[in-house]
Amino acid sequence: MEQVIHYFESIDPILAALYATLFTWGLTAAGAGLVFLFKNPSRAWLDGMLGFTGGVMVAASFWSLLAPGIEMSQGEGFVKVIPAAVGFLLGAFFIFGLDKVLPHIHINFKASEAEGVKTPWHRTTLLVLAITLHNIPEGLAVGVLFGGVASGFEGATIGGAVALALGIGLQNFPEGFAVAVPMKRHGLSRFKSWSYGQASAIVEPIAGVLGAWAVLTFEPILPYALSFAAGAMIFVVVEEVIPETQRDKYTDIATLGFIGGFIIMMTLDVGLG
Repeated sequence: MEQVIHYFESIDPILAALYATLFTWGLTAAGAGLVFLFKNPSRAWLDGMLGFTGGVMVAASFWSLLAPGIEMSQGEGFVKVIPAAVGFLLGAFFIFGLDKVLPHIHINFKASEAEGVKTPWHRTTLLVLAITLHNIPEGLAVGVLFGGVASGFEGATIGGAVALALGIGLQNFPEGFAVAVPMKRHGLSRFKSWSYGQASAIVEPIAGVLGAWAVLTFEPILPYALSFAAGAMIFVVVEEVIPETQRDKYTDIATLGFIGGFIIMMTLDVGLG
């Protein structure tokens, strides 16, 4: 792991953000590839994996984004937390706006429960767009943190950035499978199901590079940018991930998955950051 950290320290931060988010995208593709091996996984397992995803995202929002953002803010008391509060609110409203405009449907929801602008698009397309919406803040978070490290902000460390990328990648693996399985159930071939599953994370490298570039270009925005990514991720967890795991009898398994994901992400961030 030390060699990985040293490598990322030695390269351009935008390249570092690109490589890290290509890694998270690759794990999404690998997870979606499980559709070639398993015919019909149980709903309990899928709910557990979605819960794990939510736990990683919530832990990353605090340990990797909000806490460093507050630490590097100027001032004392209430003044010190203002950038984090403002950025968090803007990030949540950003995803809220996309949620209202972008046509999509969540994994365990019925076609009649599609959100966003009404469209005749096929259900599979709407499912992919839902996970794409989910992945925007993840890629943004990784890119912003790598940009912060390069800018020399106290509280932003290369170990923390690598830990965040690793945590996002770990939760992307089961997420890719959780996307590909419904595609297969709706009659798509295994290859098409895999293609849709991995394509849902293609936005992460784009968001990662944009996040790193924005912080390097406008350094004072870093505390706001970190909190922006955190707000976007928390909105996704509360609006999308948790409701998807609470629609059947496996809610306890999903909750335990959430706890496991939170512990793993917290451990990675503290251990590496």
